Amino acid sequence: MLTPLEAFKKRKRSPKIYGLHTFGHPGCPIAPAGPFRDNIRVFLRQCSEPEGYNVDGMPVWSTFLVHENRGFLVPLYTIEESVKHSLTPFCDHCRSTGWSHHFVSKRKYHMIIPVDNEWNKPLDEGVFDLQTHLLHGLIHCNGFGHLICINGIEGGSKYLCGREVMDLWDRICSNLHARQITVEDDSKKHSMDLRLLHGVAYGHPWFGRWGYRFCNGSFGVTQHKYEKAVEILSLLELDKITDDFTTGSLFRDFKHIIRYYRDLSETKLTTLRDLLRLMLALKSRVSFQRRSASVASTSISAACCSKPVTKCFAKEKPVKCRKFSNVAASLNSRWPVRRLEHVADVVADALKEKKVANKGFNCGMTRQEARDAARLQIGDTGLIDYVLKSMNNVVVGGLVVRRNVNRSTGILEFSIEEIRRDSHDNDTEQELEAVHNPVPPPAFSPGIDVYRDVDFLYRNVLTGFPLSQQIGLAAQTVLDAKHFVKEWPFKDEEDELLRFICHVVSNFRDSESDFSRREFSHGEIIVLPLHSTFGDLKSEVENAMRDTYCVTESLVVNEIEGMEGIEDCEVLFGLVESGSEIRVKGFGFGSGSELKYESGVDNWTVRCRCGARDDDGERMVACDICEVWQHTRCCGIEDSDAVPPLFLCAGCCASLVPSVADSSLVFEEFGMESGSGLWEL
Repeated sequence: MLTPLEAFKKRKRSPKIYGLHTFGHPGCPIAPAGPFRDNIRVFLRQCSEPEGYNVDGMPVWSTFLVHENRGFLVPLYTIEESVKHSLTPFCDHCRSTGWSHHFVSKRKYHMIIPVDNEWNKPLDEGVFDLQTHLLHGLIHCNGFGHLICINGIEGGSKYLCGREVMDLWDRICSNLHARQITVEDDSKKHSMDLRLLHGVAYGHPWFGRWGYRFCNGSFGVTQHKYEKAVEILSLLELDKITDDFTTGSLFRDFKHIIRYYRDLSETKLTTLRDLLRLMLALKSRVSFQRRSASVASTSISAACCSKPVTKCFAKEKPVKCRKFSNVAASLNSRWPVRRLEHVADVVADALKEKKVANKGFNCGMTRQEARDAARLQIGDTGLIDYVLKSMNNVVVGGLVVRRNVNRSTGILEFSIEEIRRDSHDNDTEQELEAVHNPVPPPAFSPGIDVYRDVDFLYRNVLTGFPLSQQIGLAAQTVLDAKHFVKEWPFKDEEDELLRFICHVVSNFRDSESDFSRREFSHGEIIVLPLHSTFGDLKSEVENAMRDTYCVTESLVVNEIEGMEGIEDCEVLFGLVESGSEIRVKGFGFGSGSELKYESGVDNWTVRCRCGARDDDGERMVACDICEVWQHTRCCGIEDSDAVPPLFLCAGCCASLVPSVADSSLVFEEFGMESGSGLWEL
C-alpha cells in the first residue's frame, strides 16, 4: 500500500495544495450555497483526492495543506461512514450532548489530521478510536456534528499549536455550512481543568474564543446554574479571600501573589477574575521577566537578591550527586528508563553547547530554554517536563547537572559542572569536594513561574478553599459542565436562491404515533431556485429527507401547512417569504426501522436525584427492580469503585423493606435529596 506522500508524488495530474491558514476562508477553496449534505460532496469532488484504500470498508479522501511560512505539508483526511454498514450506527456523542431525539442520519463524515509522525502513513483500522489526532471532527450529513479531539504542541505535535488547528476546524465548519458542532471539554493545562480556569477568567471555556457556549450539563447542571456558578467564582474579592485565610503559610503565599501581581498590573485588581486574567495573559516568559524586574515588590526583591544565591565552602559536607540512570530507574515512570536517559543526555548536551559558545559565561538555561532545546529532538513534551523535574544534582555523561537560582533574575536555571572524584568514590554515587551549594529560594516567590502561581489559586481557592462550601459547590458545578456547542444560525443570503427550514410531521397518528410525539425539532434546510413552485418544494423536501435520514427513505410529502388550497404549479416567490420556517406533512416514515433516533433502540429511563433525566455521558447504574438509571456518583459509588452486582435504588429499598425504613432509615420520595440511596447485595 502506498503511503500518502508516495501517492501524492505518483499522481498523474498535479494535486491541489491549499494554504493552511487560508483554507476555509469565504470562497476558499469553494463558495457553496447549499446545505451541508450537498456542500460536503462538492468539497470531496473539487478539493480532495480519493486514496487508494478503504478503512473498514469506508472510502478515504485526502486534502493537502501547506504551511505558508515553514513549507511542510499537512494531510487532512475525510472518511465517509455509511450508517447502515457501520458497527456503531448510533452516535454516543449525540446522546450525551442532549441530541438523543435527532433522527439517525445516513452518513457521517470524519475529518482527521493525524499526529505528526503518522502523516506519511496510511490510516489504519481503529482510527476513530485514537485520541492522539491533531484533529478529529465528525459531522453528520444533516450538518450537526462533534469535535471529538484536538491536540497541539502539548498534545505531541512538533509543528501545529492547538489554536492553529482550532482555527482551521472553525473555518471548515463555516465554509461547509455546518449547523451546530459540540465539544466535550476535557482540556487541561498543567493538570488544571481549562474549562474552570477560563470560565472564571473569561466567562466561557477555552473553546469560547470560537463561539462555543453551554450546551448540556452533567449531573443536572443547567445553563442558569452554570452561569451563576461562574459568576460566584469570578466576583470573589481578593481582599475577602485574604481575610478568610487569616493565618498560616497559605495566608502569606496568597498575600505575596496578590501584592506581586497588583504591582505588575496597570489596572486595579479587585476580583479573582481580574487576577486570573492578568496571570493567563502573561504567556511570554521573556517579556514577563522584563516587566517584572522593574515593578516587583521590595520584599520579594530583597528575598531574591539581598544575599548571595550560592556559597562555596571547602570544608562543608559535600553535596551528593547520583547517576541519572539510577534516578530514572527508581522513578517508576510510564516511560522506559532508556527514554528518560535519552532526554537527560539531550539536555546535558544543550547545556554543554551553550557553555562552550559563551566561553563559560552566562551558560545557564532556564527551564523553558532547556525544554525548547530538547524539543528540537524530542516531540513528547510531557516526557521532557517529567525529566526536567528530576534533574538536580545528577550525573549525566560525565557531567553534573544542577538547578540553581540565578541571582540577577531570581529564576531557577540548569547548569553543568565537571565531576571531581576522590579515589574512594564508587560508580553509583559521587561526592563533590568543593562545589556550589545552592541556597534554597524563598518558600514561595510569585512570578518565577506564572503557572505555578495559577496552580496555587486553582488548588487552594477554586477547588480547595477550606472555609467556604459555596465556592467548592460552584467549582464543581462549572466542572460538571463539559458539553459546549457552537451554532451557525440559519440565514437567508442575498442571492438568487430561496431558502427555508422545513419541519416534517407525520399526518398518520395511528401507526406512526411515535413520530407525531417526537417533533423533528431542528428542521431541514431546503435551497431552491428563485422561480420554484410549490410542487418543487415538496419534491425537494422529499429528496432531502430521503437522502439524509434512514427513517425517511420512503417519505412522501403531500401538504404544506397553511397552503393546503394552493396548486403545485403555483410559484413560491411572492407567496412564501425566503428565510422562513414552514411545516410540511407526509407519510412513509419507516416505523419498522431500528435506525430511528440517535438514542438507539433501547428504551431506558433516567431519573437521578441530581435532576438528570437523560444520558449525559457520565457513569450510571440501573436499579435491578425498577430499571431506572442513576449516576453512580449520586448513589455514593466512587469512580474508582466497581458497580455492585445487585443494586436497589432508595425508592425500591423503601418499598421492599418498609419496617427497616420506618425504624432506622428515612427515605425521601424517589428523586429528592436523600442518603446515598445505595444498597449492595
